[in-house]
Amino acid sequence: MSPRLRLALFLTGMFALTAVAAVLLFAVGDRTVRTGAFEGALRPEIPVEDFGNLRDEDGKPVRLADLRGRPAIVTFLYTTCKDTCPLTVDQIRGALDELGHDVPVVAVSVDPANDTPRTAKRFSLQRQMTGRMRWALGSEAELQRVWRDYGVQPQTTDDEHSASTVLLDGEGRQRIGFATSVLTPRALAHDIAELEREQSDGG
Repeated sequence: MSPRLRLALFLTGMFALTAVAAVLLFAVGDRTVRTGAFEGALRPEIPVEDFGNLRDEDGKPVRLADLRGRPAIVTFLYTTCKDTCPLTVDQIRGALDELGHDVPVVAVSVDPANDTPRTAKRFSLQRQMTGRMRWALGSEAELQRVWRDYGVQPQTTDDEHSASTVLLDGEGRQRIGFATSVLTPRALAHDIAELEREQSDGG
């Protein structure tokens, strides 16, 4: 066999191996997508404590136990915010609309000095979330434990609050986190649906 023929056969074999490897890689990647990878950032599956003495805008207790049995959204907002908070809530509303049904949504105050039942109701009305989102309001001392549980920086005169939205699973565990900068209705709806599917499968 001539050296030229051996080289041609070698190159043909290498091209064939590369093609097979590409097909296998594509198949594995495709299977990974179909099994339902989450769009948001995975968080440690930490069971969180209840909300303590926090109350909603109607003065009713906000209890984590009331959220269990299905996924829930916990987000961190303040009622006088003009930029990230309205955007966050609009994205959440879009996700619920895309999903086709509501899940519990709790907006935890990060500015207790200025977040009141009245301002909370006004914010929800302006964002078209009345009846679809409850606020968790309280004193700074009452809210600090919740901020700590979720790793959230509250709003201060010097620092912006953590623009964070967290998905809880049906057992009340933190599962998925979204920064407002990457939160989209499609991604949030997708991850809620994945958690619902997991719950129905007994996962």
